[in-house]
Amino acid sequence: MIKNVTDKIVYVGVDDTDIDLFESQYIVPNGVSYNSYVILDDKIAIMDTVDPRKSEEWLQNLASVLGARRPDYLVVQHLEPDHAGTIAKVMAIYPEMQVVASEKAIKMLPQFFYGTTFDGRVIGVKEGGTLSLGGRTLHFAMAPMVHWPEVMVTYDSTDKVLFSADGFGKFGALCHEEEWIDEARRYYINICGKYGAPVQALLKKAAALDISIICPLHGPVLTENLGYYIGLYDTWSSYKPESDGVLVAYASIHGNTAAIARKFADILRAKGAKEVVVLDLSRCDMAVAVSEAFRLGRMVVAAASYDSDVFPPMHDFLYHLFMKGYTKRRVGIIENGSWAPSAGRAMRNLLDRCKDLLIVEQMVTILSTMKPSDVPALENLADEIISCKCDRCSM
Repeated sequence: MIKNVTDKIVYVGVDDTDIDLFESQYIVPNGVSYNSYVILDDKIAIMDTVDPRKSEEWLQNLASVLGARRPDYLVVQHLEPDHAGTIAKVMAIYPEMQVVASEKAIKMLPQFFYGTTFDGRVIGVKEGGTLSLGGRTLHFAMAPMVHWPEVMVTYDSTDKVLFSADGFGKFGALCHEEEWIDEARRYYINICGKYGAPVQALLKKAAALDISIICPLHGPVLTENLGYYIGLYDTWSSYKPESDGVLVAYASIHGNTAAIARKFADILRAKGAKEVVVLDLSRCDMAVAVSEAFRLGRMVVAAASYDSDVFPPMHDFLYHLFMKGYTKRRVGIIENGSWAPSAGRAMRNLLDRCKDLLIVEQMVTILSTMKPSDVPALENLADEIISCKCDRCSM
């Protein structure tokens, strides 16, 4: 796909609608885009490459835009293969082109491209470094751990464009029109969710810039209402909930725990919970479950006991939350067991690994199936979940 971003900046990225799993783990029903840009000035800079899966299409786009001209620079903002996988190929086609990257990225380049000679062909840049293209200057800001240590972003002060690396990206190929927020949230929480502090540091740097356009490495170019996108990134990276709702996430073997979770959701609604989302962890996309846990301010987990532990779909979910830095939420626990309930203890141990959670001390234990005598305990847990007015739970 070729399209103008500005008079001098051209999008040359490609859609990948053949991919089933991004990073071999995230379901992408609408594919993904690998974004790359060309800045046509007195000197020419290519902004990142694409995944090797789509290298030939990208090279065709690049050749079509360049015509008889030759690129002077390849700016590498992020070395992950979905963005940097075609570096060796494009270097071979344009042997006079120099690679511009952070000093950490330059050290890592040989790890990915064994046999490629980088001697004399790299320019290392630091925080605040610049590169003149003649009519405009590129300004570089380091963005370590957003979400790799070598990442940097680039600001074109002439067109007021921020090339934001993986920041502000989303799942979904550009040929599919869809709302930005859900797939952007799922992308951010699961790719960058652990790295809120580095994202906050980058947002502070961006706040000092006059930005009119954001060009990410995945998803659409953002040209309007930038405050909306930046505001969401501030919320996500500071681990604030977007909604004072409740996620009821359950893992059920034979359906009894599912019935308990649905009853509990009804109790929450009857008590005035603003939003209640119920997810079956055995069947829903794990990345959606994780992003919903971050979106909502409160969560209740319900699971069956299994092998003196907890049913594996719940174990996987809670481990994913820990890995992504789940924090600043109020959580309740419902366990089910027939002879020696163990799910509650196992879930509590997993949740205790997360920082700064408010976990309701009194868990609810159900023996095999829900009975009328179990309802008061569920009512009490619902009160504990929705009545809290502390800063982290109140929107």
